[in-house]
Amino acid sequence: MPVTRRSFVSSVVAGSALAAVSTSELLAAASPAHAASPVGDVVGKISVGYQGWFSCPGDGAPIGGWWHWSRDRFQPPSPANTTIVSWPDMREYSRGYPTAYPNLGNGQPATLFSSYDQQTVDTHFRWMRDYGCDTAALQRFNPFGDEGPTRDAMAVKVRDAAERFGRKFYIMYDVTSWSSMQTELKTDWTTKMSAYTASPAYARQNGKPVVCIWGFGFNDPGRPFAPAPCLEVVNWFKAQGCYVIGGVPTYWRTGINDSRPGFSDVYRAFDMISPWMVGRTGTLDGLDWFHTNVNVPDQADCNARGVDYQPCVMPGDLSAGHRAHGDFYWRHLYNLVRLGAQGLYVSMFDEYNEGNQIAKTAETAAWVPAGVGIRALDEDGVACSSDYYLRITADGGRMLKGQLALTPVRPTPPTLGGPDPTGDLAAGRPTSASSQNGPYVAANAVDTSAATYWESAGPLPQWLQVDLGAARTVERVVLALPAGWGTRTQTLSVQGSTDGTAFSTLAGPAGRVFDPATGNQVTINVPATAARHVRVTVTGNTGWPAAQLSRLQVYGTAAQPVTNLAAGRPTSASGHTQNLVSGNAVDGNPASYWESANSAFPQWIQVDLGAAVAVGRVVLKLPPAAAWQARTQTLSVQGSTNGTTFTTLAGPAGRVFDPATGNTVTIQFTATPTRYVRLSVTANTGWPAGQIGEFEVYAA
Repeated sequence: MPVTRRSFVSSVVAGSALAAVSTSELLAAASPAHAASPVGDVVGKISVGYQGWFSCPGDGAPIGGWWHWSRDRFQPPSPANTTIVSWPDMREYSRGYPTAYPNLGNGQPATLFSSYDQQTVDTHFRWMRDYGCDTAALQRFNPFGDEGPTRDAMAVKVRDAAERFGRKFYIMYDVTSWSSMQTELKTDWTTKMSAYTASPAYARQNGKPVVCIWGFGFNDPGRPFAPAPCLEVVNWFKAQGCYVIGGVPTYWRTGINDSRPGFSDVYRAFDMISPWMVGRTGTLDGLDWFHTNVNVPDQADCNARGVDYQPCVMPGDLSAGHRAHGDFYWRHLYNLVRLGAQGLYVSMFDEYNEGNQIAKTAETAAWVPAGVGIRALDEDGVACSSDYYLRITADGGRMLKGQLALTPVRPTPPTLGGPDPTGDLAAGRPTSASSQNGPYVAANAVDTSAATYWESAGPLPQWLQVDLGAARTVERVVLALPAGWGTRTQTLSVQGSTDGTAFSTLAGPAGRVFDPATGNQVTINVPATAARHVRVTVTGNTGWPAAQLSRLQVYGTAAQPVTNLAAGRPTSASGHTQNLVSGNAVDGNPASYWESANSAFPQWIQVDLGAAVAVGRVVLKLPPAAAWQARTQTLSVQGSTNGTTFTTLAGPAGRVFDPATGNTVTIQFTATPTRYVRLSVTANTGWPAGQIGEFEVYAA
């Protein structure tokens, strides 16, 4: 089987390229980077590679089987029949397909998604919208074989999702093992793909539809093409009025290592150069080496020739332990933004096969098939939310666009206040039970769906238990059944344990009424008690001869960490002056600050928390006392769940920022579900503009 770009790794170490970097190239690299083209849909933007190549039996895909999930696609994926090294977080997909993997660590069945489901593509493009991925490069391999009809259908699904969620997309041809590419690329474009350029979501640069060709010049058997036919194809697409990106080897400029010699004219015919980087390094030192010895002279060469430069940036191979809980990805983003690259290409969005995906991924062993050795995001001991690499991408995009100050220090926190921003200590945690009835497993009680539930098997009593991960001060337990169920009374008690062996009673046995008129929910307040393991024991149920719970939530206000929900989140503002951008207000450094346009009140700054959370407090800071004098800013706080309709959380009032009290103002208000929190400033006695050093938001 020919080597594919997904597995192709240069056998030559990074240092072997040093001799190929000339003195003149290094001197040229000292000149500042500049854009050959103005900002468009790829210049100045974050593009992400989108495979869209997963299918499952029963999803309707023409190719059939477990496409790209299994080596033998006609057998279900299992530890012995797999092509993936990372496991997706499946909690936001409306449909999952059962596999032959063991159950997840939390007891749930191991299911996978199908890219052929429109809801899957919609979910991915919603994430792209929510996390600042501007443009998706839809991968298109040779469509003249059995993949063709499925690839064609995926283009329709991607177009629809891009239009629905306000993203851009373009076609990225991969010529791997495509022996007749010189003629068939043109046929495919003219008869099928060019029609997509009529979509308002199709990416354009310099007024031209964008096309990428990936694979010319690679020194491996899968791409044996000579320079002449490759150059002819590039020029043909340019003659069709396209802006053409070249997905080229790492060492394209020098023609060594992963690049065939003699391709200089091909590479420099492209409008934009996008060199490959996956597999080239897995360390911070390696990224720095490539920045100095490859990226800097690459950028200088492109500048000199008026070519746009879009280097590949990667989160790191999770399966190989490269990620360093986000530091690897941030270093790569930082190096390429400080370089002055015209755009960034993230590899990849959904590449669970190589472990370099940024899409939501299993957080802990609880969300990975048990015992198979697949690494979760906390593989190095640092807890990370499933969306962590999407959030890093959002912050990297803000840094690229000047909305966040250039910083080598990762501003993105690995988590946003624990497993669940509402404070539910049990959300997503490992569970166990005395028994479970078929698919009604224990983990259903701690997932995000109120419709799934745990049901015991066998005679009562039965119990359900959650492991909070560490001893926490438990004060309240909330239990629920699905909303549409009829009234029933379950006789139950609550126990707690610090070691999982010796349990004490937190709430004694009593009949708890689950009534649809009150949301089928029961709240049990308990004395503040340190517990790691919380167990609910059911001895009776008037509605069914089994124990049943769709939700087991555990709260411990006194023990919860106080977490700034706004830290590192996406921001926007009515405007800013100089480089005093809105992102400065959430970077964790009160010395950097946002400042609005002068003498133009009112002004506003806004943060997107990523999801609606019951917010009850805002803390505002100006730079440290030694730097700023006292001033009063008249401001109000508004909140919104959709970013369009805002309600007032705290009305306009003069807020005194005084060095004697740390230049800090705390505003408390009634707890309100809020995703977007906005400050509106109408006056400032110290300067004719709105000024905020840190904008912190806390849950109620």
